[in-house]
Amino acid sequence: MDDDLTGRAALVTGASRGIGQAIAVRLAAKGAVVIAHFGTDEDGAKATVGRIERSGGTALAVRAELGVDGDVETLFAGVEAGLAGRPLDIVVNNAAAAPAGPLGSTTRTQFDHLFAVNVRAPYFIVQRAVPLLRDGGRIITISSVATRMANPAQTSFAMTKGAVETMSMTLANELGVRGITVNAVAPGATRTAANGPVFEAPGLAGFIAGSTALDRLGGADDVADVVAFLASDAARWITGQVIDASGGLFLGPRT
Repeated sequence: MDDDLTGRAALVTGASRGIGQAIAVRLAAKGAVVIAHFGTDEDGAKATVGRIERSGGTALAVRAELGVDGDVETLFAGVEAGLAGRPLDIVVNNAAAAPAGPLGSTTRTQFDHLFAVNVRAPYFIVQRAVPLLRDGGRIITISSVATRMANPAQTSFAMTKGAVETMSMTLANELGVRGITVNAVAPGATRTAANGPVFEAPGLAGFIAGSTALDRLGGADDVADVVAFLASDAARWITGQVIDASGGLFLGPRT
């Protein structure tokens, strides 16, 4: 089957909760051996591995704090130990720092942290992963619909996501000769266990649903399914693209 990932090894960063956890679980369900990266949430990473193993899959957790000196080296020491000499097939750059706030309140420290986690880390993770990737491998980075709309509360965050979209396009052109596809996935408003309370603000969930073509909030599984498709052979002819996985958020007036 074109979506079967049996025998392939996948690295998913930020896999201890939310969208990253859903991606890890979905790739494992398709047959991939999953290396679930986490930064600080060890219990969440154990929960991810446990869910995968209870469903008959194979996974291991690797810790590395991103955005600090030596982060990629720490990560790949664990990745290579987990691979035990086998090639890597799929890299999913999901881990990201949250928006820092509007222009007037963002500090230089917050700005630098955002770019260290959301841009520098994915770039050097890919750099380190490429020699381990088999020909025909997959690189998928999670972006955001923040890149196509003006939200003053997320300016610096949107800048980081615009950077990884450009990275994906240019790396697709560079790595295509090896059959490696490089794409980005841009979720919209996505309810997860971690951010659920945000959507409890009076009227917010209804407003977002009313501004979404498919008339609801997204869920982590909605995004995970798109990533699993891009990781599969069925998506072999898609590269250098940003796939909007927002359910049609803010496409325009619905009436």
